[in-house]
Amino acid sequence: MSTVSFALDPVAPFRLDFSAWTLRRRPENAVDRWDGEAYQRTLTLADSIVEVTVTQVGAPDQPRLHITGTGIRLAPGLEGPLTAALERLLGLRTDLTTFYHFAAADPQLGPLVARFRGMKPPRFPTVFEALVNGIACQQITLIQGIHLLNRLAERYGVTPGRQDGSAHVFPQPADLATLEPETLRSLGFSHQKGQAIVALACAITGGQLDLEGLADVDDAAAAARLRTLRGVGRWTAEYVLLRGLGRVHVFPGDDVGARNHLQHWLHLRESLTYTGVRQALAGWQDYGGLIYFHLLLDRLAEAGYLAA
Repeated sequence: MSTVSFALDPVAPFRLDFSAWTLRRRPENAVDRWDGEAYQRTLTLADSIVEVTVTQVGAPDQPRLHITGTGIRLAPGLEGPLTAALERLLGLRTDLTTFYHFAAADPQLGPLVARFRGMKPPRFPTVFEALVNGIACQQITLIQGIHLLNRLAERYGVTPGRQDGSAHVFPQPADLATLEPETLRSLGFSHQKGQAIVALACAITGGQLDLEGLADVDDAAAAARLRTLRGVGRWTAEYVLLRGLGRVHVFPGDDVGARNHLQHWLHLRESLTYTGVRQALAGWQDYGGLIYFHLLLDRLAEAGYLAA
């Protein structure tokens, strides 16, 4: 095994625990791991499989991260690609100063944002992974969806060479493109979800689909393109806009759990519809996704998973 180590200084304020939990969503997540002190994930970078460990030293207003990557025959110059991957995963370069000033003047939003100050909006390493996450979690509970994703990684994601085999990189399109959709049934995926995931992987490996190119188009065009894909509806498209493309103003209005969180936070008696979400967020429309993430942390704290 070989190792690369270095330090990163995120844009302050930064809390690794809040950012990691916003990314992992539930403690059952075996891809994005948090042990109370360190965030860990296995990544494919520069033709290397690297298990990265991130710890924070220093206060949120003067944060420094210690990064360690381990793997078999790591490629030279891995520090650059690993830095870029972590900046995307953990939002390290995102400056929320304007949002914090806005929230501080709002009696409803201010306490929520202050409670989780230092959370940075995360993104999946690729838009492909964001889409597979969205497809897996459709019409089932989040915990059920995460178990499906864990099994997918365990079955088709390679390991970084650890003897215990407990860490797996999330599968790449090439790992899934040659599968028959029915093979995913054994992992618990429905026939429709299996078809959608394999078709997506085939389109990417065949050169018919450039998901990362969606970063260059506006929300409407990106959502429209996503919704032409098998198995992708409005919720999945908006989920990918937020968690895959980093559009932090997007609150996925069809997300039932998030709608319930929003209703609870606003002390509304009536259940929210998609239109109702838009109306409720009208005064905060530039920050819908950030509110989505803060409400997720609020529920995780309420469940006892993190201290706030």
